[in-house]
Amino acid sequence: MRRTKSPRGAGAGRSRVAGCTLLVIALGAGVAGCSSDGDPLSAEPYDAADQISFSGSVEAGGEADPDKPLEVVAEDSDGRITDVTAVDASGRHVAGELAADGSRWHSTSPLAAGARYTVRVSTEDEDGAPGRKVLTFTTAKPATTRRLTVTFGPGAGTYGVGQPLTAELSAPVKDPAQRAVVERSLKVESTPAVSGAWHWVDDKKLHYRPQDYWPAHATIGVRSTLEGVKVNDRLRGGGSEPLTIRTGDRVIAVTDAAAHRLTVYKNDEEIKQIPVTTGKPGFETRNGVKVVLAKERFVRMRSTTVGIAEGSAESYDLDVEFATRVTWSGEYVHAAPWSVGSQGYDNVSHGCVGMSTDNAEWFFDTVREGDIVKVENSTGETMEPFGNGYGDWNLDWPTWQAGSALTTGKTPSQAEQARLRPQIV
Repeated sequence: MRRTKSPRGAGAGRSRVAGCTLLVIALGAGVAGCSSDGDPLSAEPYDAADQISFSGSVEAGGEADPDKPLEVVAEDSDGRITDVTAVDASGRHVAGELAADGSRWHSTSPLAAGARYTVRVSTEDEDGAPGRKVLTFTTAKPATTRRLTVTFGPGAGTYGVGQPLTAELSAPVKDPAQRAVVERSLKVESTPAVSGAWHWVDDKKLHYRPQDYWPAHATIGVRSTLEGVKVNDRLRGGGSEPLTIRTGDRVIAVTDAAAHRLTVYKNDEEIKQIPVTTGKPGFETRNGVKVVLAKERFVRMRSTTVGIAEGSAESYDLDVEFATRVTWSGEYVHAAPWSVGSQGYDNVSHGCVGMSTDNAEWFFDTVREGDIVKVENSTGETMEPFGNGYGDWNLDWPTWQAGSALTTGKTPSQAEQARLRPQIV
C-alpha cells in the first residue's frame, strides 16, 4: 500500500501523527508526549481502494456466496490492514481473524443469506499514515428453503428470580459446530446487566440462566439473530419472535424437612415461618432447588397418577386447595388440613409440602411463577435438572457452562447431574 510521500513539512507532520498513534497503542499514556503537535487522531485517512481486494464477486458489485468466507487482502507489501469491521443491515457483526502481519483478514463466522453488509477496512502505509476503504455488498438468496426457527419461553410477563429462559428449536441440532452457530445467535440482555450461559438440554431445547439468580425487578430480553445464517447444508436460520420478561421481588422459600419448617424470604429478609409436613419414608420429598411452575386454586390429587394402586393402603383421592406446583410429576406446596396435627412435628405426606389452609392461602398469594422453593435435609433424592420442572439451579456453575456449545467442557451425563447438589441458598 505504498503511497507517494508528501514534501517535507506536510509529510513530516503526518509521520509525527502516525508515530503518536503507534505510541498510544504500545504505551498507552505516551500520548501526552505528542500533544503539542495536535490531536493524533486528526489525520485524514487516504483512500485505500486500490491497495486492498475483496474475495469473489464482492468487489465487482455482484452478490456474494453466503456459504463462503469473506476475505480482504492487502495488495501492497509496503502496507498492512489494521482493522476490519463487517456488519449487516440489522446490526449483526461478522467475526473475523486478521493475520499477524496485516496482509489478510477473513471471516470466521457465517454470513447470512439475503443480507446487505457494510465492510470498513482500515489500513496503514509504510510511513504509518492511515487509509480507509468502505464497501457494501449483498449475499445471495439461500438455495435451501428449510428454516430453523426458535421459540423463546416462558412467555411475556413477570416472574420470580429463578425463572430460566428457554429456547425451543424447530428442528434438532446435534453437531457441536452447528450448535455453536445456533447458540452464538441467541442474544440475551438484562437490566441490571448479569452474565449467564445457555445449556443444551437436548437436541432441540436450550435453557439460559445466570450464575446466581436474576436480580429483582430486572428486565430481560432474548432474541435470535439466526435468520439467514447457514446451520448446515440443508438448514438455515429463520425468523423468530423476541421475548421480554421481568422479574419481581426476590422471593425464596426454604423448607427444612428435618425441622418440619418452611421459611420465606423476600428481598433477603425473612417474612414468615410456617410449620409443615413433608414426604414420609418411601415417599420422600426431593431435595434441592425447584421453581414455581404454576398455581392452582383447586386441584384433584389422586394416588393413581403417581403409581399408587387404587384401594391400597397408601391410595388417596383428594380435592386440594391453594396448590403451588413445583414439579410436573405432582409435587406441590398446598393446604393439608388433614395433617395439621403433624405439621411442625412429623413427615407424613406422599412427597408434597403440606401446611394449614390459612398458611397455604398466604403462600399461594405471596409467590409467583419463577420463585424459588428449596428443600433441604430430606432423605429424598435431588431434584432432576431437567424434565420434571426447572431443576436448573441444582447444577453448579462449571457444570452448567459445560453444557454450552461455546465452551470446551464436556456435558455431564444425566447420572452425573443427578448426583449434584444445589449450591445456591
